[in-house]
Amino acid sequence: MSEPILQMRNITKRFPGVLANDRICFDLKRGEIHALLGENGAGKTTLMNIFYGLYQPDEGEIWLNGRRVTIHSPKDAIALGIGMVHQHFTLVPTLSVTENVILGAETAHLGVLDLATPRQRILQIAQDYGLEVDPDALVRELPVGVQQRVEIIKALYRNAQVLILDEPTAVLTPLEVERLFETLRTMVQRGVSIIFISHKLKEVMAIADRITVLRQGRVVGSTTPAEADEAKLASMMVGRPVMLQVEKRPAQPGEVVLSVRDLRVMSDRRAVAVDGVSFDVRAGEIVGIAGVEGNGQSELVEAITGLRAPVHGSVLLCGQPLPHALPRAAIDAGMSHIPEDRHKYGMVAQQPLAVNLTLSTFHQPPFAQRGLLRWTTIREHARRLIREFDIRAPHELVPIAALSGGNQQKSVVARELSRPLRLLVAAQPTRGVDVGSIEFIHKRIVQARDEGAAVLLVSAELDEIMSLSDRILVMFKGHIVGERDARTATREEIGLLMMGRVGEAHA
Repeated sequence: MSEPILQMRNITKRFPGVLANDRICFDLKRGEIHALLGENGAGKTTLMNIFYGLYQPDEGEIWLNGRRVTIHSPKDAIALGIGMVHQHFTLVPTLSVTENVILGAETAHLGVLDLATPRQRILQIAQDYGLEVDPDALVRELPVGVQQRVEIIKALYRNAQVLILDEPTAVLTPLEVERLFETLRTMVQRGVSIIFISHKLKEVMAIADRITVLRQGRVVGSTTPAEADEAKLASMMVGRPVMLQVEKRPAQPGEVVLSVRDLRVMSDRRAVAVDGVSFDVRAGEIVGIAGVEGNGQSELVEAITGLRAPVHGSVLLCGQPLPHALPRAAIDAGMSHIPEDRHKYGMVAQQPLAVNLTLSTFHQPPFAQRGLLRWTTIREHARRLIREFDIRAPHELVPIAALSGGNQQKSVVARELSRPLRLLVAAQPTRGVDVGSIEFIHKRIVQARDEGAAVLLVSAELDEIMSLSDRILVMFKGHIVGERDARTATREEIGLLMMGRVGEAHA
């Protein structure tokens, strides 16, 4: 490979009380894919935000194409040929593909917005890089995989020579991941250099030319897929050996705990999100629901946990119907819920960690007596969970908002798994957490199963579904389109079901 197109030398960035980047040196060669790995809070996003002009370094230099540059803003970055595709897309749903691509870079002819010329250029880019997309389609009508192509086209339209991809496979099916990787290889052949940020070790090993690992704001090493394996990378990230495979004995299913019958649920837009879904979850088993996000999983979980009233059907817990849209009734009946959106449903950001660790049961003994909170008991309970679940917090009275995302998630998991439960509904339980925390959370979910709880697992991570589940259900456009035994299912057939290609997914 040629000389580096990018060199970041001794980059240091401090925030109040935090040294986010500590004299980091990182380089990117022309025409390579360089993966950036690290735990939550390791400094990956901060480093890339500095390169893209969103932050300014306190110390250090950035060299691009052999000359030192100062990048004050994303506008400067784009002018220098740097593009970034964020994990959460920055598209306007009500605009067309063409309108989204040219937003901020519009041209006019005789005072009229020119869409024809950009449209032709978008078609050419799509053809050159294998990014099939309809330039006239509204973004809101596109699957997430195609929306990601629009984001990549946006960067290429602005002549990006360096492309930063932040968790680019988070919402893609296995087949869409393969297509993305084909596109990235084509981009590299055409001279684009790529920084690939991901926590999925298998994918990093498949696509990267080089891998740099950050830990606690420092570079701990660089390697290549030929010189490393997933276990070595995980150990570099965490600083200790990590068990990557979930260890669990065969399930011993008992009585039906959760029974969902002919459930029909509407979305916020009053469209049918869940259409006639029925299934059971038994004590002592983990039933996983796989599917690309946006196929009704969120609405299904909300209906089961009392956060959304279905328009038809029933949800029974241990044979008893649950009142619709009453989360407290579900909790009192023995249901625990790890929500997919911890900020919206899982925590009260400005309240102390101790309060958040008792949110589900603060009104019950031993945390309350005669209508009064027992603060000594609440704090003792919090300190015990902090130790047991390895929550990295200075003390139990710190606002939970002050914790990292991974530690916020561990706090929610700790609360929901630290009380007697009949049913655990775990929606995206490891979203945003690092490989070490994933290992811990997986162990606790399996432990809950082995202690007799029924577990309903909903995850967009296919590896998580396949390693944790005993049975796998697949959702597509609001329907259960297939059921598989996790011991014999393959990634390929589950991936085909996730795309609705039922006939091609042989049992």
